[in-house]
Amino acid sequence: MPLLGKIAKTCKPDIICLQETKTPDEHFPIEAVTALGYKHTHIHGMKSYNGVAILSRVPFTTTEIHHRVGKKDCRHIAAQIQSKKFKKPVELHCLYIPAGGDEPDPDINEKFKHKLKFVDEMTRWFKKNRTADAPLVALGDFNIAPLEHDVWSHKQLLKVVSHTPVEVEKLNKMYSSIGWQDAIRHFVPEEEKCYTWWSYRNRDWKKSNRGRRLDHIWVTKPLMPHLKSHKIHTVARDSEKPSDHVPVMIDLDL
Repeated sequence: MPLLGKIAKTCKPDIICLQETKTPDEHFPIEAVTALGYKHTHIHGMKSYNGVAILSRVPFTTTEIHHRVGKKDCRHIAAQIQSKKFKKPVELHCLYIPAGGDEPDPDINEKFKHKLKFVDEMTRWFKKNRTADAPLVALGDFNIAPLEHDVWSHKQLLKVVSHTPVEVEKLNKMYSSIGWQDAIRHFVPEEEKCYTWWSYRNRDWKKSNRGRRLDHIWVTKPLMPHLKSHKIHTVARDSEKPSDHVPVMIDLDL
């Protein structure tokens, strides 16, 4: 909560999306979040694992909870907000794609198999249930760095979970499902290094800078003209007891 409060007060986002909240809904700190100005909350959590949340200063018109790959493991929620720019509400999907374990082989690693199935299901679901002309946002910890310069070493990470060819291929299919646009790469050219995550194993994360871009914000084409700016808050990685992920933000004029 102190780190969340710091981001809320420093950056003043209208909407905050969280992944890996790791708490049942009855223990989520609603009062503390409300005190920060986020009176509208959509949470879906469980003990010790996973968990997603959308915290908002503006009211939701609808909210949804989705279960994926036959599991009730709290990885996908959605909420709609009204916008003066669009006739339809803007719909926001907060996702926590499985990390996938250490071994990139679905035949011997059930966690990796689950990850691939999850991405496949999201691809089919978006294609079947949503359209490219609707104002949509999908974001969160995708646990996949798809581009060559989304990782510190493309060659060395080709066999490391998060950047393997099969993961990249499947995420690209999800990306193409309804013509998503990469909001961060809209501002940062693909040939430029861009990271959102640094392992705890690196004692001096700045010096080694062995990062990966695992956290993404995608928007559909109708929202592209309304993108104003982005920010990756690398300074948060130096906080006391930090996350290994840093906050990723866009300014979207709605």
